[in-house]
Amino acid sequence: MRRMAIVGSSAAGKSTLARALARRLDLAHLELDSVYHQAGWTTLPTSEFRARVREFASGDRWVIDGNYTSRVDNLVFTRADTVLWLRLPRWVVLRQVLQRTTARVLLRRKLWNGNRERLRAVWSRDPERSIVVWAWTMHGKYDKTYIGMRDAAAADQRWLELRSRGDVRRFLA
Repeated sequence: MRRMAIVGSSAAGKSTLARALARRLDLAHLELDSVYHQAGWTTLPTSEFRARVREFASGDRWVIDGNYTSRVDNLVFTRADTVLWLRLPRWVVLRQVLQRTTARVLLRRKLWNGNRERLRAVWSRDPERSIVVWAWTMHGKYDKTYIGMRDAAAADQRWLELRSRGDVRRFLA
C-alpha cells in the first residue's frame, strides 16, 4: 500500500484513519476538505483544486481522504493502489456527525483555513449549509457511487470496505 484513497460519508472517520495510516506508514497525507474549503467557507475554483490535487497525487507515497469524486476521481483513483471505503451504517454516521459537530460548535474548534462550524448552519435544512443534513442525504448516494467505482476498478487496485469501528481497529492492527 503506497497510494491510498479513503472515502465514505461525512463523519465516517476518513481523516482520522488517514492520519493514523500516514503516521504508521510514513506517507504524505492530504485531506481534500482542507484544500477545497478556503477561508470564510469559500470554495476553491475547480481548476485550482484539481491542480493542487494533481500535484499531490503525482507523488509516489500518499494517503488522500475525501470524496469529491466528480472533481478529482480521475486524479486520485487512477493512481491509488488501495481504496479504503468507510461504509458505516447511516445511524452510526448520524451519531458521529452529531457528536463531532456539537463539539466543534461548543468548543469553537477551528477547521481548515480558520473556518468554524456555526450552530445556525447545523440546524439548517439545506444540505449545502448543514453537515448533519449533508451526511444524512449523501449516505445512500455515496453507496451507489462507490459500488460503481469498485465494480469498475482496475484488477490491480485493492478495495476494502470497512463497515464498523471494529473493522477499522482490526485493519489498523
